[in-house]
Amino acid sequence: MDSARSWFHKFQPRDRVRPSARKKEGTGAEKEETIPTAGDETPSNVTKQKVAAAKQYIENHYKEQMKSLQERRERRNILEKKLADADVSEEDQNNLLKHLEKKETEYMRLQRHKMGADDFELLTMIGKGAFGEVRVCREKTTGNVYAMKKLKKSEMLRRGQVEHVKAERNLLAEVDSNCIVKLYCSFQDDEFLYLIMEYLPGGDMMTLLMRKDTLTEDEARFYVGETVLAIESIHKHNYIHRDIKPDNLLLDKYGHLRLSDFGLCKPLDCSTLEEKDFAIVNGPNGGHQGDPAAPKRTQQEQLQHWQKNRRMLAYSTVGTPDYIAPEVLLKKGYGMECDWWSLGAIMYEMLVGYPPFYSDDPMSTCRKVNLGIQLIQILVISLYYKFQVLGL
Repeated sequence: MDSARSWFHKFQPRDRVRPSARKKEGTGAEKEETIPTAGDETPSNVTKQKVAAAKQYIENHYKEQMKSLQERRERRNILEKKLADADVSEEDQNNLLKHLEKKETEYMRLQRHKMGADDFELLTMIGKGAFGEVRVCREKTTGNVYAMKKLKKSEMLRRGQVEHVKAERNLLAEVDSNCIVKLYCSFQDDEFLYLIMEYLPGGDMMTLLMRKDTLTEDEARFYVGETVLAIESIHKHNYIHRDIKPDNLLLDKYGHLRLSDFGLCKPLDCSTLEEKDFAIVNGPNGGHQGDPAAPKRTQQEQLQHWQKNRRMLAYSTVGTPDYIAPEVLLKKGYGMECDWWSLGAIMYEMLVGYPPFYSDDPMSTCRKVNLGIQLIQILVISLYYKFQVLGL
């Protein structure tokens, strides 16, 4: 018993000594030694970020769980109503309801499966950027076809783009709209981050414009209208896209438009432009550069020059400022209006054949954008579209 008692006393908390009662010895003068208490410790910024991320993850998880449960109940109610209206025996009704429950259970089991790159067969590459690539892929178990966005984590860290990727993933997970590309799942390994998204076989607006040069006013009205719905769907969730351009307007197999590539999107409350976001504006010495006098061309010559350089610009990792709003280029405060400016530039290109501020080099384009919309020569479009372009 005594040995057990002595073993137990080893784990008893020592009496707490007040700071004023503890003295240092051997110094000649007695000094008080303060002992930090738990209340004095302030969590670091890293700890706060981890706590905020964990809180957001838990909230999103239970939000998705409740949404999934509600959708499951709605599907059962819809089936029950259809069976009640149909001439189906009670036994067949029960069998159909059991079949639905079986499918729902299988679906939930698949959702719990931890996805990885090995679950997909990589097919054709359809895009390449500064941080990775986009490939068509096929899920091995189901045969479903998706678009896999594969991003190199070390490159994102080196360029300080982690927050942009987080914003892209959060937006795709949060916004439920038929006007934007759907995100099915995301996962990562030691080297890459993977986003498994909806595959749209219709190509993009850039390819359509390369093939047709210009669109009719009815065609432009249709695609501009669908782009408006797409932009509004992300603005409702307080995000701004900041990279609206023809390359990011994808088409499904029916010809409907979906907005994609949210790598530069930001929540509206964080919309102050960072210096690294659009480095294309400044040259090595920090000033605007480029030829002071751009060559004068007729509309037909400008169209031919743009067609010649369009494909090269599309595959450039540097980017083009043709669709970027002036307040973004000038690194001033801005909000949702920058996306509408970009849409106006795209609408102009749909109808005329080239962007309104196109020049031989990006710096000259930046200067034209900053000079303002008075440089646009509106020649071949109707009065209605003149007002639309000038309004945007």
